[in-house]
Amino acid sequence: MSGTQERPLRADAARNRARLLDTATQVFATRGVGVPTEEIARAAGVGVGTLFRHFPTKEALLEAVMVRKLETIATLAAQLPGESAPAEAFFDCFRLVVEQSAGKNEFAQALAAAGVDAHATLRDASAAIRAQLTELLAGAQRAGAVRPELGPPELVALLIGATTTMEHLGDDAAARERIFAVLFDGLRPR
Repeated sequence: MSGTQERPLRADAARNRARLLDTATQVFATRGVGVPTEEIARAAGVGVGTLFRHFPTKEALLEAVMVRKLETIATLAAQLPGESAPAEAFFDCFRLVVEQSAGKNEFAQALAAAGVDAHATLRDASAAIRAQLTELLAGAQRAGAVRPELGPPELVALLIGATTTMEHLGDDAAARERIFAVLFDGLRPR
């Protein structure tokens, strides 16, 4: 066994790590990335030493939360084609990416301020999502449900814009639905 290979976590350590990620995800989503690590450890029911054994810095915790969020999006997006028709899968994925990406800009800014290249860290998970979106876009276009001239770069730009727009709306569910309706109407062929 090579010296650089990581040993698997003990069951209790794996549970603590998962609990810390769950708690940090929830706390950062509701209170922002400025919450001290001590509060996250306390909310997770572990000591701050346990948090720092898993995540040596707050930036490492932020990074792990972002990677986990993107991996979750990629996993859910990969399930959509088998669950519904191409058009529905595409629009469900668009909604999923926008809704799950809330707060991503705040995370990226906090990491950048600490000198962490968030784009490099998230490259693999982002590539998986882009590949799934490209596949879903092509399927929806073949089904005649999405404008044929729309390509992956425009789709990504629309997703980024929609995510930013939704962050400005806050918790106004009715306004969010109106924005999705306008976006989806614009994506459909004329």
